[in-house]
Amino acid sequence: MRASLSIALCGLASAPALAADLDLKLQIPQLDVAEYHRPYVAVWLERPDQSVAANLAVWYEFKKRDGEGEKYLKDLRQWWRRSGRELQMPVDGISSATRAAGEYELAFSSAQPPLAGLPAGDYQLVVEAARESGGREMLKIPFTWPVAKPASLQAQGTSELGTVSLALKP
Repeated sequence: MRASLSIALCGLASAPALAADLDLKLQIPQLDVAEYHRPYVAVWLERPDQSVAANLAVWYEFKKRDGEGEKYLKDLRQWWRRSGRELQMPVDGISSATRAAGEYELAFSSAQPPLAGLPAGDYQLVVEAARESGGREMLKIPFTWPVAKPASLQAQGTSELGTVSLALKP
């Protein structure tokens, strides 16, 4: 399955606009457990001070009656504390349904919002997953923006996440 999102990424106000792409591959492993629930997943960019620069994706059960799925978003503890509790869910272009085990691709292009105005600097791609009757896991991949040359970076999960790969293209 492939989900494509477009994101505008520009340089500082005094610098010319920069075009670049962020391509993310995210694996959700199949777990051999008695009671399997699809994980909630949040993906965001954070600054060196750990503040949120941009939310990229939030996967949760948004079609549950009476918004019941939203009450479990707080299980994505780091995302919730830094950004989630301030958002009114669902967020168009960011939030969507949970995913089954498998590999997913998210493509972010500098041609469109919601990341217009991302200033040059050091960032971390953060992926956090939490599963009912399961565990929690968070992976971080540091990178510098804007991208000067193509780069491929990755982090390996041990339980709730598999391999998370980030491809950066100028």
